[in-house]
Amino acid sequence: MSGGASGGARPRIGGNKRGMRIGGGLTSALSSVTAILAGLMVGFLILIISNPRQAAVGLGIIAAGGFTGGMKGVGQVLYYATPLILTGLSVGFAFKTGLFNIGAPGQLIVGAFAGIWVATNFTWIPQPVLWPVALTAAMLAGALWGAIPGLFKALLNVHEVIACIMCNYIGMHGVNYLIKNTNTYDSLKNQSIDVAQAAIPKMGLDKIFYTLKGRYVDASSVNGGIIIALVIALLIYTLLNKTVLGYELKACGYNRNASRYAGIKEKRSIFLSLIIAGALAGIGGGLMYLAPVGGLHINVVETLSAQGFNGIPVALLGLSNPIGIIFSGLFVAYISQGGYYLQRLDYMPEIIDIIIAVIIYFSAFALLVRDFIMSAVQRRDAKLLDADREAGER
Repeated sequence: MSGGASGGARPRIGGNKRGMRIGGGLTSALSSVTAILAGLMVGFLILIISNPRQAAVGLGIIAAGGFTGGMKGVGQVLYYATPLILTGLSVGFAFKTGLFNIGAPGQLIVGAFAGIWVATNFTWIPQPVLWPVALTAAMLAGALWGAIPGLFKALLNVHEVIACIMCNYIGMHGVNYLIKNTNTYDSLKNQSIDVAQAAIPKMGLDKIFYTLKGRYVDASSVNGGIIIALVIALLIYTLLNKTVLGYELKACGYNRNASRYAGIKEKRSIFLSLIIAGALAGIGGGLMYLAPVGGLHINVVETLSAQGFNGIPVALLGLSNPIGIIFSGLFVAYISQGGYYLQRLDYMPEIIDIIIAVIIYFSAFALLVRDFIMSAVQRRDAKLLDADREAGER
């Protein structure tokens, strides 16, 4: 009887473990959704204060996001989500390894300039090959810019946040200087020149995401960059969860002293982590600015890239999981596109920026909400396990 009772208790315990794993994933998703809903509620209050009569309609436009503009609007969401996913991966990858890569804006802009410079000066390369070469240059430049705080952290124990902030501003001012003093400058528009010869190919997406205005096909700006971003996210997920290198990087992030005792080279792990994070942000810059006439350009202004900084809330909202970052990047781009259409109701652009910023701000509480719910779930599961043990003893 005792053996039968104990055998009957084991499946319950195993079931609890499986339930904890499933519950952990559901809890993580629930915490992010809670943060999003809280942000939308605050955004609605701002709309009411600004223009009460149009508040409900405005909230509907925000909720509709890119769908307000039809298939073209959806394409624009995918286009603007591309750099957000890459910078989110950059920040999230560093988070997973115990580092805070706040240097994504600098790595993005340095990578973007390298890609544009190669696209402008290597025109002897055949066009189908030029854009991958330019994108590779963007990746390498971003990796090099990420290596600087990596070296300071690994060799001198300088906090990566301090080193990254300094590199952000050095990168911004350095790129502004280089654009103005090279053949990549459009002086009339005070921005980088068009690089249509090395633009990321559409890969057929322009045949899907467009709207018809009579006989005129109004295509969106989306290109193959979104496909590249999704593939990279899957590769980073595999690296972190299915490889020895990923295990070592995460182990070093969890506990450097224990990792060193286990034979893991912590300095190498720190250095590699920020190199990979910088490379991801650099690719984001390349995908963002290797664009034709209607695409984005580097404006010569003394302002850090918003897409770089927005990688932080994207990583937080996605809980640093590469798959979660895909969805959080799409969400932030979706809300931003809804804010663009919100201007039709005569809301000032500053109001739209506040709404988006509040939503992003609340996303930072996703981790707090998740930890609170997880602790409650673990207490409940602990009580169930105690009850199983008592039943087995009887």
